[in-house]
Amino acid sequence: MGTEGCCQQQTDSETTSKLVLEAGHNSNDRCCKNNGSRETAETEVPFIPLTVDENDVISGAKEILKVIRSHWDLSTAEFKIFTDGITNKLVGCFNKTPQDDNNTSQNGATDYSKNVVLVRVYGNKTDLLIDRKAETRNIKLLHSYGFAPSLFATFKNGLAYEYVPGVTLNPESVTKPEIWKLVACRMADMHKVSQDNGLTIPSSTRESMLWKKVQSFFDLVPERFSDADKHSRLEKTFLPISKIRNEFEMLYKKLKSLNSPLVFAHNDLLLGNVIYTESLSQITLIDYEYADYNFQAFDIGNHFAEFAGVDEVDYKRYPSKEFQLNWLRTYLESYLGTSQVSDEQVETLYVQVNQFALAAHFFWTIWALIQAEYSTIDFDFVDYAFTRYNEYLSKKDQFLSLDTNTNSLS
Repeated sequence: MGTEGCCQQQTDSETTSKLVLEAGHNSNDRCCKNNGSRETAETEVPFIPLTVDENDVISGAKEILKVIRSHWDLSTAEFKIFTDGITNKLVGCFNKTPQDDNNTSQNGATDYSKNVVLVRVYGNKTDLLIDRKAETRNIKLLHSYGFAPSLFATFKNGLAYEYVPGVTLNPESVTKPEIWKLVACRMADMHKVSQDNGLTIPSSTRESMLWKKVQSFFDLVPERFSDADKHSRLEKTFLPISKIRNEFEMLYKKLKSLNSPLVFAHNDLLLGNVIYTESLSQITLIDYEYADYNFQAFDIGNHFAEFAGVDEVDYKRYPSKEFQLNWLRTYLESYLGTSQVSDEQVETLYVQVNQFALAAHFFWTIWALIQAEYSTIDFDFVDYAFTRYNEYLSKKDQFLSLDTNTNSLS
């Protein structure tokens, strides 16, 4: 979901796959490494004291390019606004007159992968949901480990960053063995990252972001929505908000008792935030707005919940037990660094993941309620809140009854 919205699968990440078609696919122009090793070089990211008008993002993008791509001829540059996002706006900036002559791909098509900048302009009030300083820090940190694209610049209400060649996942591709195994290993590698270079948080004082973030979300949900129709639709189910606050508190107590490890998690691994570069057999994770320490099982459970898709949500796509056990074994082999993973370890993680999937539904339900009040994008956030919350209610008893002896899913 993230600040690209519950249709983020159609946002920055899917935009990347669209850029592949328009800008060419250069498998050698790659920003991330698969081994998660730490790059030592640190690059200072410039801050541009500019606020981009969300109604005129191209003019704003040009001002940013004057700073970070001063050699571009903006009179010939092309700009494309991607309208699929429902909380942020994204513009692709294409340098049509690259300085070097090596600008054709193997098939003879023009390759602009070295001459593309993505400029993301934050949506209205999304700063209420996201710690933007933490987001910038996370991108820089994870890029240094080879996980995130390069961050070229930040400005008052957005950032400019690197294009990553590849295609984003969809409900069909995410179940292919050659892809899901890479995703499992990539997530495991990320979960082994720890903040350092002055950002270290001692393990004894680390806390999950889940409780604090959801409580802050609750605080942002109005008791009366400014739109009377929205208020009427939401009133019986979600208002007063104290009703579902209590529900989440009971759920959280249950989940915390599972003792899922705290890891540095992405927390928003919907399919559109996973880019697959086939030529390199490589997975890149993007959009780190919610990255923070969290329960390991939340990150995985949230990812599994996103198998349902976004355009046409279908929770029949939620992965079967057989699929999950294979996925989780691959994940644990990478996370633990051993092929000697026991059935008991896999089964334990299976129970944790499915129960934390409930928390993922809850998380994005409250997120959607906030968007319903503040977002200026034409999207039915109220309907999305109902979609996620109804799935939570539908699976609540089944998932919470799981244990390592009776862990079956229909």
